[in-house]
Amino acid sequence: MDTSLASSWLLLIVSLPTGGATARMRIWRKLKALGCTVLRDGAYLLPAHAEQAAQLADLATETTEEGGQAWLLRVQPRDNDESASFQQLFDRSADYEAWLAELAQARQTLAGLNGPELNRLLRRHERSYLALQRIDFFPGEASLRAQAQQRDFANAIESLLSPGEPHVAQEGSIARRDPMHYRGRLWATRRHVWVDRVASAWLIQRFIDPSARFLWIENPVDCPPDALGFDFDGATFTHVGNRVSFEVLLASFGLEDNRGLARLGALVHGLDVGGAAAPEAAGFEAMLAGARKRLPDDDALLAEVGAVLDSLYAHFSGGRQT
Repeated sequence: MDTSLASSWLLLIVSLPTGGATARMRIWRKLKALGCTVLRDGAYLLPAHAEQAAQLADLATETTEEGGQAWLLRVQPRDNDESASFQQLFDRSADYEAWLAELAQARQTLAGLNGPELNRLLRRHERSYLALQRIDFFPGEASLRAQAQQRDFANAIESLLSPGEPHVAQEGSIARRDPMHYRGRLWATRRHVWVDRVASAWLIQRFIDPSARFLWIENPVDCPPDALGFDFDGATFTHVGNRVSFEVLLASFGLEDNRGLARLGALVHGLDVGGAAAPEAAGFEAMLAGARKRLPDDDALLAEVGAVLDSLYAHFSGGRQT
């Protein structure tokens, strides 16, 4: 959760006549939709900075029009501890986890759906995501994970609806991912791997998804909807701005501060798109070229080149690696 603290809060206290069950339910639903948290029966709290704050006055007016009483108060926390306790009441992590679970189930159904069904499914999950986002007043890691998964879900559907259509990622659009949501997955990239693809596959297997299964495809349109594509247009993980796929994976999974991986990233970057070349680059490129000629398939190539990358990583890290 965001560590910044709200400086003030709005407290709406409502009291409706005993016989006003219908009005009470209607107002309660509106307060819930605004993202208010319930302190006790009839007492609702909202951060003063929320866009929805202005609507509390309307609900206070509606309460009095229904024959009830309403008080809208501005509350100043006594200290940071009290403000933090208020903020904790608005933690949406559990809501995001429930939404992510529903999205994961929906993703398993994509292959069997036609175009209109895919569009309806996308719109439904987008609506629920946006509704949750609107009441997430203190977005944190859970929000970033949901954002990334929603983007992946939309890309998977778009790939089914418009196969071969490129998706251009803009600079700065790399969302942080939670590795726990990327375990035991099927990963896909173009066959006959070269520098960025083989290094990315090694990185996935070594640091992100130890149980990863790889599918080497002839064409990006052959990527199954349940697979995580990498290093091709429209893939979940591919070039962003001037960063190659290996570097995008580092940024996505918070691995950029790993010294050994950062130096490997520079090596891959130079060989893939040019730029300053690491001293080891020429030797690695020659080794990979020879391995591609000698080995029968990409699984065997990854196994052999992966051992070399293990050694380079240990060398770049400056210490013994387990």
